[in-house]
Amino acid sequence: MGIFTHVCLGSNDIDRARVFYDAALAPLGIANLGSFQDQGIGYGRKVAELLILRPLDGGVAAAGNGGTVSFKAPGRAAVRAFHAAGLAAGGSDAGAPGPRGAVKDAYGAYLRDPDGNKICAYCFGTNE
Repeated sequence: MGIFTHVCLGSNDIDRARVFYDAALAPLGIANLGSFQDQGIGYGRKVAELLILRPLDGGVAAAGNGGTVSFKAPGRAAVRAFHAAGLAAGGSDAGAPGPRGAVKDAYGAYLRDPDGNKICAYCFGTNE
């Protein structure tokens, strides 16, 4: 069991964010679960755990410097597919797929969504 109930990321263009997250998260088995309180979109496998929302205060959404949301990937092929799909859907590269030295057999890739939020996908092990 994880330690989070959910994570929220801000967006200034929910439709653009939907295109990006639908594409980038599909290889990880994470689905668009629909609108979330007319404020944005919820993503997850069964319940919304990632929320992409317009800021409640009505201000401009801005990416946090140093913040990253990481998603579990079933294998290295899914990490590569996450990265490729995210780039094709309007994201930008923040770290190409490859081994990461922090943990043995860590393999990850990083993207910036169209609003500048940093996300990544990781697997641990050598399985494709």
